[in-house]
Amino acid sequence: MERVASRSNRGFTLIEMMVVISIILILLAAALPIYSGSINTAREDNLRKNLHTLNQVIYQYTLDKQKAPKSLDDLRTAGYIETVPNDITGRTDTWALEEESDTIMAPDQTDTGIIGVHSGSNLIGGDGRAYSEW
Repeated sequence: MERVASRSNRGFTLIEMMVVISIILILLAAALPIYSGSINTAREDNLRKNLHTLNQVIYQYTLDKQKAPKSLDDLRTAGYIETVPNDITGRTDTWALEEESDTIMAPDQTDTGIIGVHSGSNLIGGDGRAYSEW
């Protein structure tokens, strides 16, 4: 008793495979820009969070120590942050430090230094402004 394969049980035709692959490619082409946009949005949200945290910690350090930090590493060594977070560039050494020699943030402040931080990237964000302006 031999089984003879009928015409309908032999597998997929080349046309059927091409149609399925075409449908998959069309779906990927529609999903890729959405995925890419969500990655950029997440990176920008992370930058906003890092900027807020660093600026808040600089202010807190200045109030506590009565002197402004001279670098971001001062915040780390004093225990205000565990590590210096990455800029949108993915590096920690690209932060643009806003230093003022005559600005005092606390009444008892004896020494000046960093009063804020910005991104060191000049790329344009989703809101149309450069990251360095945030």
